[in-house]
Amino acid sequence: MTDRMIENRIRKLQALEAQIAEIEKEAEAVRAELKADLEAKGQEEITTVHGLIVRWKTIISSRFDSSAFRKAHNDLYKAFQIPSESHRFTYSA
Repeated sequence: MTDRMIENRIRKLQALEAQIAEIEKEAEAVRAELKADLEAKGQEEITTVHGLIVRWKTIISSRFDSSAFRKAHNDLYKAFQIPSESHRFTYSA
C-alpha cells in the first residue's frame, strides 16, 4: 500500500466525517425543535395520529463518584483497579 493510497483514504475519511458532522448538526436542530414543542405544550410525551411517539422526560439516576471515592480511599481504589487493553485509531492531516 502506497503513501498516496493512505492519503486518499484519509481524505475520504475526512470528507465523510465532515458530512456526518453536518447531518448530526441538522438532526440536533430537529431534536431541539421537538423538545421545544413538548415544553410549549407542557408535556413529556406526544403520540401522533400515525402512532409516532416523542418523549422528553427528566430521568434521575444514581452514579458512583469514583473521583470522590479515590480521594477518600485511595489505597482501596487502587486495590480494585484492573488493567484493560484497547486500541485507539487516530489520524492527523
